Amino acid sequence: MKSLYYGLAMSLFSTMLCAHEFTPTYPKFKPSFIDDASVTTMKLWNKRSDVRYYEVTVFNSEWKPIPFATVHRLIKLGYNNQVKFDIYVKNNNVRNVTYICTTSKQLNEDVKSTGVKSRICSKVK
Repeated sequence: MKSLYYGLAMSLFSTMLCAHEFTPTYPKFKPSFIDDASVTTMKLWNKRSDVRYYEVTVFNSEWKPIPFATVHRLIKLGYNNQVKFDIYVKNNNVRNVTYICTTSKQLNEDVKSTGVKSRICSKVK
C-alpha cells in the first residue's frame, strides 16, 4: 500500500511546470529622453507553447494600477522567443511603482482544455 502512495506522489511531483520568464527581478528606473518621465527596460521570454499573448501592468504597493506607457501593453510572443521593451512612468508616479507584471492571456479559440493563467511580477527597488 505504501508503494502505491509513493508512486502516486512521485507522479504528481514529476510533472514539468512551465511558465514565462520576466527579468530583471528588481528593475530600477532611470531618466529617459522624454521630459518628466523615467524608463526601465524589461525582458520577457515565453516558455509556454500554449500561450502567445502577455499583458503588461504596473501596480503600487496596494496592487492599484499606475498609469504607464510602453510600445505594446499586450505583447504577442511566440514559443521560446523573447522580447525587450521599455516602460515609461511619469516622474511624479515613479516613487509609487512597486510591481511591474506580465500576465499570460489566451484567446478563446486557443483554449483546448482548462487554461492556466500565469502572472510574474518584478519588484521595483
